[in-house]
Amino acid sequence: MNEFESIRNIAIIAHVDHGKTTLLDNMLKQSGTFRENQEVQERVMDSGDQERERGITILAKCTSIMWGKEKINIIDTPGHADFGGEVERVLCMADGVLLLVDAAEGPMPQTKFVLSKALKADLKPIVIINKVDRPDSRIDEVLNEIYELFFNLDATNEQLDFPVLYASGRNGWCVKELSDERKDLSPLFSTVIDYIKPSVYDQNAPFAMLVTLLESDKFLGRILTGKIYQGIAKVNSDLKVLDLDGKVIERGRLTKLLSFSGLKRISVEQAVAGDIIAIAGLEKASVSDTIAAPEVTTAISSTPVDPPTMAITISVNDSPFAGQEGTKLTSTVIKDRLYAEAETNVAITVTPASSGEAFEVGGRGELQLGVLIENMRREGFELSVSRPRVLFKEEDGKKLEPIEEVVIDVDDEYSGIIMEKLSLRKGEVVDMRPSGSGRTRLTFLVPSRGLIGYQGEFLTDSRGTGIINRLFHSYASHKGPISGRRNGVLISTDKGEAVAYAIFNLQDRGIMFIKPQDKVYCGMIVGQHSRDNDLEINVLKGKQLTNVRAAGSDEAIKLTPPKIMTLEDMIAYIEDDELVEVTPKSIRLRKRFLDPNERKRAGRAKNKE
Repeated sequence: MNEFESIRNIAIIAHVDHGKTTLLDNMLKQSGTFRENQEVQERVMDSGDQERERGITILAKCTSIMWGKEKINIIDTPGHADFGGEVERVLCMADGVLLLVDAAEGPMPQTKFVLSKALKADLKPIVIINKVDRPDSRIDEVLNEIYELFFNLDATNEQLDFPVLYASGRNGWCVKELSDERKDLSPLFSTVIDYIKPSVYDQNAPFAMLVTLLESDKFLGRILTGKIYQGIAKVNSDLKVLDLDGKVIERGRLTKLLSFSGLKRISVEQAVAGDIIAIAGLEKASVSDTIAAPEVTTAISSTPVDPPTMAITISVNDSPFAGQEGTKLTSTVIKDRLYAEAETNVAITVTPASSGEAFEVGGRGELQLGVLIENMRREGFELSVSRPRVLFKEEDGKKLEPIEEVVIDVDDEYSGIIMEKLSLRKGEVVDMRPSGSGRTRLTFLVPSRGLIGYQGEFLTDSRGTGIINRLFHSYASHKGPISGRRNGVLISTDKGEAVAYAIFNLQDRGIMFIKPQDKVYCGMIVGQHSRDNDLEINVLKGKQLTNVRAAGSDEAIKLTPPKIMTLEDMIAYIEDDELVEVTPKSIRLRKRFLDPNERKRAGRAKNKE
């Protein structure tokens, strides 16, 4: 019936940049997934444009390899806390996990997050200390830190008895002992087969599977991926879909059944319990639903996903340049796109804002929301985006706010300024220890509000050498007001193209965000003021021409390069009375009210409050 004897489902989990996707590349190559002469790009599992550009995994993806007569389904998971929703969902498909830890950095906040989810799901871990060939590796210390982390997360005795492997994912080798010959990844495959036993499923029960991932395909429509928990899936059999409460959502027929083979999905006639499959042809089924045979009445339980902690408002672009660069401009198309995103991405919530033309989008952090907006921008949307705001909770009449655990690795000389800045943002130091070669590891508990816009400031304070990682910790009582941006902004007074002469004469007023010939409009933010108040400036004013040439006055003017900000930087930079204008070709900062008189009226009204 099957070309394999048994199935192992494993998830690769790790902190961001500890080498999951690179290790998986070599697992695919060494298991014979690719032909010997086949050209394969690096990080082959990171198929999205943004994943390749940013060098991070955003969406969890499945692949499958054969090792002898055994089929191993592998799930590559994101490492960023912002995409934790993806990790939480896919772990329910796995029988065990490969936990990757960097041999120099050791366990980091996201390692703790993904491991705690895996241990709660009762999964068996295999620990891989990766990048052991790094010159600054500290293998024994890192192994002790891993054991300490398992103890702190209340691992069972069975989970604590994990095998440890040492690897260099980039060079494609893995060993059980550091003295072993460093040849290939065979020890990893054999450990997976020996240690992670295939779960036992009832093949004779009626078919039932839990949907874990949902995506759209231009040929097949909605594709639902998940694990079969019982029975056998057969093409053309009747199906029904149950939600978590066991209510029937829709009935249909299994028209297309897909199994994973390497990086491809192949069409199969049937699949057995324990396998991870994809089904096409259902209209309403979504993540966490159970797809089952008509006689099944009980839904498969699914873990609830942590709620969003941050929200932004996305609305129609109403700037003077609206409609010049994008093709998707109306609130209706924005609404459809956002609801489609919320359906496939369970960590995002969408609700209409009070104005009706805008939508509140909740997520895990600035990066996750930035990725969504960047995707929409590339699809041709024009948007206005507000400053992120933290989502508070009411409990027993008390206002609670999300607190994040922040772990910072920084050179010793910069630790003082970092501690000072985070204490201003209501952060509390909970741990401080050396992390090797003149560096310190600081651990803080900081309100999420205090971290909005901190990334850029942190990189400046640590001269680009610091590493910051953050993770949702808990809700705590409101910590009081936190001061926002210290500087005001420079606002354009007119519409047109910026002139080099005008920018040159205004440089001493602050830092410019624009360069000569950039298009500007009245109310657009063109720079950061050197003082704490906003200043309106004219960047269109050219040099007055006369028929007298004075010696030395026509020398070439020297401009300071403008400050370049990414989309996430801009979203974090703005205040409540400002917006980010996002179009397929441009990202601009602007005031919410473009007219100076309207701005003054709004300011007076706010002061009265």
